Amino acid sequence: MSRGGLTDAAWVRIEPLLPVVDGRGRPWRDHRQVIDGVLWRLRTGAPWRDVPARYGPWQTVYERFVRWEADGTWAALLEHVRVRDDAVGRVDWSVSVDSTIVRAHQHAAGARKRGADGDEPGGVGRAAPGPTPAGREGLGRSRGGLTTKLHLAVDGRGLPLSIVVTPGQAGDAPALDAVLAGIRVPRPGPGRPRVRPTRLIADRAYSSRAIRARLRAAGVRVVIPERADQRANRRRRGRAGGRPPAFDREAYRERNVVERCFARLKQFRAIATRFDKLAARYTAGVVLASLILWLREPQP
Repeated sequence: MSRGGLTDAAWVRIEPLLPVVDGRGRPWRDHRQVIDGVLWRLRTGAPWRDVPARYGPWQTVYERFVRWEADGTWAALLEHVRVRDDAVGRVDWSVSVDSTIVRAHQHAAGARKRGADGDEPGGVGRAAPGPTPAGREGLGRSRGGLTTKLHLAVDGRGLPLSIVVTPGQAGDAPALDAVLAGIRVPRPGPGRPRVRPTRLIADRAYSSRAIRARLRAAGVRVVIPERADQRANRRRRGRAGGRPPAFDREAYRERNVVERCFARLKQFRAIATRFDKLAARYTAGVVLASLILWLREPQP
């Protein structure tokens, strides 16, 4: 095992789920070797062309990463480990949500508006439709330059359940519906997927009457502190302002799990700084890094 590569235990868990050679065409290079190459690039943030030869040709490493992003293999692997943990009751459905700003490298700009050819090494990719390529690809501009915002919903252990990428200037509250919609853990047998947390913990950026009402209607316990301006406005209106929303201070202390998750993900330099032009590529990297976090959890 190379430094930062898959452990033997992790490989045993995901190997049966990987695509198999169907006998047509040239045989595939060893999956584990290529995945370790993708993880090396994700950990170092280096250009794809600099992937060491011990992982195989860099074109093979890059194209396998792109192929499995396009056909959903990375997402399927992450879903599998979630389903397995939920089946044995290891997923803590006290969910915390938050976002973090990711600085985008100058090479992340310039995605093509149209065309089937990719705009990254290897010439493999697809351009999404839309009139504004920067916003379409999750890039926003601020005084500090190009930024992307990464939104997460994590379980009580700090493991990602939902991943959403938006431009850096996007607000947290408007993205909450997309984040919650991304929580979906299928059952190992018959039955609907698990999509509803028992409790949602978030900071003041998510404090609004509409959000609280929607979550209460869904049967989700809300742990969100009230903003100072909302508190002052409610008091100013007297009885017409209504009662203060319920807030569990002890439960709110558990929100730090999402901050710790961001810290763990940003140990991968290609997550801490965005180098990918396409939002789908960057999101696939976050999905793979999240898979590694799930695989690192001790098994009973």
